[in-house]
Amino acid sequence: MMSYAASKAENHTRVLESNRIISLIRIITLERLDSLTRWLTSHSLGRRFTLAPASADASFRRYFRVRFEDASTLIAMDAPPQQEDSAPFVRVANMMAECGLHVPEIIACDLEQGFILLSDLGQTTYLSALNETTANDLFDDATTALTRWQLASREDTLPPYDEKLLWRELDLFPDWYVSKHLGVTLDTSQRESLHAIFELIVRNNLSQPPTYVHRDYMPRNLMVSDPNPGILDFQDAVYGPITYDVVSLFRDAFISWDEECVLDWVVRYWEKARKASLPVRADFGEFYRELEWMGLQRHLKVLGIFARIRYRDGKPAYLEDAPRFLAYIRAVAQRYTALSPLLKLFDQLDDQVAKSGHRT
Repeated sequence: MMSYAASKAENHTRVLESNRIISLIRIITLERLDSLTRWLTSHSLGRRFTLAPASADASFRRYFRVRFEDASTLIAMDAPPQQEDSAPFVRVANMMAECGLHVPEIIACDLEQGFILLSDLGQTTYLSALNETTANDLFDDATTALTRWQLASREDTLPPYDEKLLWRELDLFPDWYVSKHLGVTLDTSQRESLHAIFELIVRNNLSQPPTYVHRDYMPRNLMVSDPNPGILDFQDAVYGPITYDVVSLFRDAFISWDEECVLDWVVRYWEKARKASLPVRADFGEFYRELEWMGLQRHLKVLGIFARIRYRDGKPAYLEDAPRFLAYIRAVAQRYTALSPLLKLFDQLDDQVAKSGHRT
């Protein structure tokens, strides 16, 4: 058994190491900011400017609003090349602009340093503007833009949302949410049950007609603008299930709606998509079932991602929205007999967490 003195010394060493890492991060951050400021100065045509944080991000990217003396603004993106590859951002921005979507214009770009200067789409997100009065019009604009993006789809242009990627995302749930956050080790029966559910979900997802997928088409990444909406955070776009962006829009991480409202908005999208000859199912019930199973994949994945962001990246706020995703998952699982084992597993997890006194 470790002595008190040895334990105290070890804890002191850990604190020193933690402080050293925090200091190193601060130094690196300041160095990045200095480098960004010098780079912006070379592209500001002699104009003086100030920098202020523009938005938070779950990744290593940071965004700054560049404000000039005449009150005009641009957005500077800082994406450290060691952690973030900005080439997909540039590529997808050009693709979206070509099909008539409102995305930030790239003013200047230095992929080697990880700096991009962009036009400013404003400060009003859909998330801040949505309410019972505005929702119909804002979602109508969002689904119109989405169908335009999907109509531009071509195979072998974006990375495929294939079986390997779907499974890798689902595995985040047991690895980070169950094990790391809940502190639960699944037994053999539970692991086999979860694996079988994942197989059903992935099989359903892969059976859906493919289109371009933004992959985070949610109110936080849509801006109220003219033309509306402005679209952000599209660098992870892929070619995959047509329902993915639809369910991302209406079953969001940060705002929830009554099921009747969601059903109405999804019907409106489906009618719009059919009129545009997009490959949605002719039967709305079949389309809605696919949307729910696609949402299930996303919600399980996001629980894992939010836990990873908290414990690996030191950003705890995202996990506060876990109850919203748990509610989405339970609601869908209750509607389909094939998903009853998932409900059983979640009940077991609740019991195990309650008995252990671990956090939820």
